[in-house]
Amino acid sequence: MVEKKDQKKDYNREISKFEKVIEIPILEKSSKYYTGVDLGTACIVLAVLNEKKEPIAGAYRYASVVKDGMVVDYMGAVKIVKELKKEIEEKLGVTLIYAAGALPPGTNKLDGGAIKNVLQSAGFELTNLLDEPTAANEVLKIKNGAVVDIGGGTTGIAILKDGEVIYVADEPTGGTHFSLVLSGAYKITFEEAEIFKRNEENHEEIMSSLIPVIEKIAFIIQTHIKDYEIEEIVIVGGTCCLKNIEKIIESRLGIKVKKPNNPMFVTPLGIAKSCKQKPI
Repeated sequence: MVEKKDQKKDYNREISKFEKVIEIPILEKSSKYYTGVDLGTACIVLAVLNEKKEPIAGAYRYASVVKDGMVVDYMGAVKIVKELKKEIEEKLGVTLIYAAGALPPGTNKLDGGAIKNVLQSAGFELTNLLDEPTAANEVLKIKNGAVVDIGGGTTGIAILKDGEVIYVADEPTGGTHFSLVLSGAYKITFEEAEIFKRNEENHEEIMSSLIPVIEKIAFIIQTHIKDYEIEEIVIVGGTCCLKNIEKIIESRLGIKVKKPNNPMFVTPLGIAKSCKQKPI
């Protein structure tokens, strides 16, 4: 039990460090730079690590260039990644060359080429492409359990045994569905609902409207883990920023569910940790 507590402390410490370097990057020169690009449905995040694979810089922007894990606005995606890349490069005084990317489980054949083209068009050399929950576990280090990445468009699941991924799955339910529900409930536009749900002050008020969608996510998780012995579940992704979402999922599953302090930054950090120094 002590080991698990320390494990949680470790990944929360790393996430906290990344949050700090987004605001104030570490300018000390490194012999190598590793970049992770997370093209999310609601947000694009770039994470940069040094030669020791420690966070030194980052940037993010809310965007709608991806839908259900698929790039739907190619030029918009390239433009934002280029701008975030330039922003970080100017702060660090270096040129970022190598980057890794990720996508929902099972979509590699459908959209892997698009992710690669976006990164290359933005000036990166793609060195690795992996599924999002597997990338997240580069940070979480779960040995036996499940990592669930609840993004804007999809819920991705990776099941691990002895630290190895033995099963991945993806279902089209996520934060977008939260916004659709809120748009209808409050008679506001989808864009207004997106902004409204991000404000933590509104979380208690909107929870009753969102419980049916959260229960659907819990059902999706249950469907995919039922044939495995799961000791713990860690949920990540921007949608998990909703206060107490982990408690509702835990009550429906009957399995301990943990959530990092800022779940939005786990996957981009893991993608950066998966970056290599040789293009694929």
